[in-house]
Amino acid sequence: MDTIKLSIVTPNGEIFNSDVKSVTLPGKEGEFGVLPSHSSLVSSLTVGVIEILKKDASTEAVAINWGHVKVSEDSVDVLVDGAVSLSSGDAESDISEKLKLAKELVSSVQDSNVSMAAVEAKINSFS
Repeated sequence: MDTIKLSIVTPNGEIFNSDVKSVTLPGKEGEFGVLPSHSSLVSSLTVGVIEILKKDASTEAVAINWGHVKVSEDSVDVLVDGAVSLSSGDAESDISEKLKLAKELVSSVQDSNVSMAAVEAKINSFS
C-alpha cells in the first residue's frame, strides 16, 4: 500500500478526505510525519500547518489552531477546532483571502511554546 487515508474535520464539517502519500502534522512536541503503515498513535496538535503530499505528488496545506490526531496503519483522522485550507490551485484573490484568514486563525492562539513567526513564515510560503 502506497497511500494512507487522511481526513481533517472541524466543528463546521469535513475539509479534507482523500488518500495521500504522506502528511506532516504540527504536534505538541514538534512536527512529525506519517506514512502508510505508520504505527498507531494518538497525539495533541498545536497551532501550525498540516502539509499534505497527495497521490499525484502535488501538495496541499491546511493551517490549524489546535486539535488531536488518531493515526492507524491505514488512516489518519484529524479533529481540529479551526482550520483554513491553503490550496494553491485557487484564484489569486481567493488564496490571498485564505492566507489572511489563516494568519488570523493562528494569531488567535495564545501558546507560549509555539514560535508564531515560524508558523506565519510557513503560511506565507504558500502564497
